[in-house]
Amino acid sequence: MSKTDIRSLGLAIASLCIGAFLRADVIETKDGSRIVGHLTKIDAGSVTITTSYAGDITIKQSEITTISTDKPVSVRLDTGARIDGVVSTQNGMVQIAGPDGSIVTTIPKVTQSWPVGTLDPAAGHWVYESTVDISGTSGNKTELGTDIGFSAKRISPQDELDFYTAYNRQVAEGEVSTDQFKAGIDYSNDFTATSSWFVRDEAGFDRVLAIDFYETAAAGIGEALIKNNVDLLTARVGLAYRYDSYVSPPVTPAVSAVAADFELNNDLKTATWELVDKLVVLPDLSAFGNDMITQDSYFQIPLKSPAWKFRVGVSNNYISEPPAGIKKLDTNYYARLILDWGE
Repeated sequence: MSKTDIRSLGLAIASLCIGAFLRADVIETKDGSRIVGHLTKIDAGSVTITTSYAGDITIKQSEITTISTDKPVSVRLDTGARIDGVVSTQNGMVQIAGPDGSIVTTIPKVTQSWPVGTLDPAAGHWVYESTVDISGTSGNKTELGTDIGFSAKRISPQDELDFYTAYNRQVAEGEVSTDQFKAGIDYSNDFTATSSWFVRDEAGFDRVLAIDFYETAAAGIGEALIKNNVDLLTARVGLAYRYDSYVSPPVTPAVSAVAADFELNNDLKTATWELVDKLVVLPDLSAFGNDMITQDSYFQIPLKSPAWKFRVGVSNNYISEPPAGIKKLDTNYYARLILDWGE
């Protein structure tokens, strides 16, 4: 290879390196640091940039002097205005240049950014989940079990609305061991970063427990005791109203009582698994003392397709004064196939 060829090759490599550098997003800080990578988001006074050498780096927005991107990003200003465009900084002023014009502002007035074409973080979106578990055995013994469920959640940064329903029926040797149906709604609204108020209502039946119809409505406040990207632990306290009507009145009179509402929900999630624990305690505030405790815990892993998941868990239902012939504690073990879809 001649010197001319070597020189040409060197120039080509240098051009590629320079081109790659120019195509990167750049952030400069007050202490003179210069971070090159891909701007992931601006939110809550922090800027996150993904680098090839250190992964995600989060920087306080107040420490940043310049921001520049090589491609358009979605930007929201403190006025609520939104624009998609390429970001550049000159003499302390930020320019967002899009196909329909440009806006000049300052770094503190940029409240959010996210990749163009992806979900607006301030917008509510729906997430759907369906569950199914159908199992059977024939031969020396005959068993048939069916468990189906569906939920639809509308999630936004400020609130969450959850509609859900489920039906579970298990038959062993011709005898029904489980026959439950429930449908409910749960709404919570954040009034601080960790505090919220909530209302919920659930109704259904449990024929094995001789409950012809039940309904529980509750309202109160919640507090996130742990809140990060991996772990969310929330405690809720409020008042509830319980109504249970039984299959054989007046042998088992209906329950109509005001109760306290204590709830503890924990969702521990990683990239490869999720562990969820839910506990609800409803102590009766009337003279009857008919208390109820429900618990549900499950472990979930994604399958080959991320939308499909496999879940195993255990749930318990405790009634301090059950109908005649019914045990106080009812335990259910389950394995289910989950399908999630939506934004």
